[in-house]
Amino acid sequence: MAAGDFLSSVEFISPTEFAKQKVFSVQEYSLLALRSLGNLFRRPLYVADMLQQADLIGVGSLPIVLAACFFTGAALALNSATTLGRFGALTVIGQLVSIGIVRELGPVLAGLVVAGRNASGMASELGSMIVTEQIDAMRALGTDPVKKLVTPRVVSTIVMLFFLTILGDLLGLIGGNFVARAGLSRVLE
Repeated sequence: MAAGDFLSSVEFISPTEFAKQKVFSVQEYSLLALRSLGNLFRRPLYVADMLQQADLIGVGSLPIVLAACFFTGAALALNSATTLGRFGALTVIGQLVSIGIVRELGPVLAGLVVAGRNASGMASELGSMIVTEQIDAMRALGTDPVKKLVTPRVVSTIVMLFFLTILGDLLGLIGGNFVARAGLSRVLE
């Protein structure tokens, strides 16, 4: 394939059209998020779907979030010990790990793990429903697909992410404590 063939097959768009597409995508995403959260205040509430999604999202992500946070807390304690040891400040490892995990790393790790594990599954599930025309069938039966499919997933993700972050913070602190007591106690002696 010559360079001329490649350039003739590429579609060029103007920078303003590119910017318009990006702004439109953000607008559509924002409207979908607002609509899904606004559905919480309208009947019917699909509580069974919310509980099912909470189980899939929260319980399914729990071991991965806990492992990631535990080992991050342990690695943070171990890596900071070498630097703090040079200054004779090994006693502040606990403070460093607790501030680092609770303020920054715990919520970020929990969010990334939950998003990475669940987003592709949700997208493929909803995409296959579009292909098999189940979404159109819901509309024909008078059910709002956003209310039935999107709102339970959004609400369950928000609620479960809160609890997963708390548990991840706890395991991160336990991991840092484990390394500080088991591995660094020899250094302090």
